[in-house]
Amino acid sequence: MSDQNPLFPAFLKLENLCVLLVGGGNVGLEKLTAILRNSPETAVTVVSITMLDELRELAARHPRVQLVERAYTEADLDAHDIVFAATDDPGLHRTIVAAARPRRLLVNVADTPDLCDFYLSSVVVKGQLKVAVSTNGKSPTVGKRLRAVLEETLPEELDEVLAQMTVIRGRLAGDFANKVKSLNAVTAELAGGKAYESPATKRWRRVATGSLLAAGALLVSRLTRRPE
Repeated sequence: MSDQNPLFPAFLKLENLCVLLVGGGNVGLEKLTAILRNSPETAVTVVSITMLDELRELAARHPRVQLVERAYTEADLDAHDIVFAATDDPGLHRTIVAAARPRRLLVNVADTPDLCDFYLSSVVVKGQLKVAVSTNGKSPTVGKRLRAVLEETLPEELDEVLAQMTVIRGRLAGDFANKVKSLNAVTAELAGGKAYESPATKRWRRVATGSLLAAGALLVSRLTRRPE
């Protein structure tokens, strides 16, 4: 449908890629902060004539961030996989995109959705759980509001739940379908469904129920038996 968000969601192992960030001002700081908050081991080369002190301080805490204080040149695209254009110069941004496309480099351009190959999403993190919210570049404000709602709503204990589910998944036997069925049973109560029962509990419950029914049938039989 034409009114649906067509973006393909993906979570990148950014620490396995080389990132070029052009811009050392407020927007550059915002981009670098987002990169390192999510993937602190990422190799980032920041190219800019001037750089904020806050950006320098952030880079100093991450050994794989390299600061290059000079104007951008096309050669800066070499040996990089992803490019962030984060200056206050729209003409420079268009130049970067024009040079990056033939090299098949993905580019994110600050505040210019039409030039972007990808967007940065609003992200909620609860330990190992990470939820990304996209508005297809239509309204970053709405994305931030949704992130705030999710941060308040999702409990911190979700990380513990994930850890326990990993252990349970490792202990499950059978094919993929059986594992999915078992995991659905384990999580059913979280969604308001029937609480999970282990196979052993189910087996003994059936035995107990059967025994009670048999005893009841025997009692009824004796009570209704005619005297000889």
